[in-house]
Amino acid sequence: MTADELKSYEAFLAERRSQIMARVADAARISGRDASSVCVLAVSKTVGPEEVSCAWGAGYRVFGENRPQELRRKAQAMAADPRMADARLDMIGNLQTNKINQVIGTAHLVHSVSSLHLAEAISKRAVAREATVRILLEVNVSGEASKSGFAPEEARAALPQILQLEGLSLQGVMTMAPAHDPAAARVTFSGLRELRDLMRSDSGLPLDVLSCGMSDDFGIAVEEGSTLVRLGRVVFDPAYQLGV
Repeated sequence: MTADELKSYEAFLAERRSQIMARVADAARISGRDASSVCVLAVSKTVGPEEVSCAWGAGYRVFGENRPQELRRKAQAMAADPRMADARLDMIGNLQTNKINQVIGTAHLVHSVSSLHLAEAISKRAVAREATVRILLEVNVSGEASKSGFAPEEARAALPQILQLEGLSLQGVMTMAPAHDPAAARVTFSGLRELRDLMRSDSGLPLDVLSCGMSDDFGIAVEEGSTLVRLGRVVFDPAYQLGV
């Protein structure tokens, strides 16, 4: 992009962000919370470092990537941008065991720990590197065959084993809702919250992070208790229509 195009794009991002934050504030109020209790993560997987820098200028501070290679590339670009020294970058996509080393030390939080096997693999590599990895358990609340993650009862059953793994710090849980079905999304998000409450009671941990809600359903997610929404198209794509 030219300098003028970047300036115009940043202005779009700032205006869209104000609309998003207003929606978050309204939804948080319904759930008896303040908007400050909700982290808005900008999913930057479809854009380049220039657009991410514009998003920073528009007010975003937390970003997410789906692929470890792109996570590293964005992290390097952020490190080279003096104004983005405090940027946070999360790993939100599926993580293969052979890519774990690319994520440790780069991702602030790994949202997609979808099995006990993966948790064990991350633990092993974290211990070898004398690191602690903040994680969320990915839970397939809706039960869709196309989605990965623990079944709710599996997540709760695996909790004692996961808590015994060294090098891991469990922060909460994550899910994705069925697409284009607001009623199913609400059931999915409330189900995640209820599971988190049970796991909180079981473990004695705060498990403060409920990562749920995307571009099409983040308002419902916040109403149901989400503390972190993962927004891609609604943030970065001017063609995306922010619905009512």
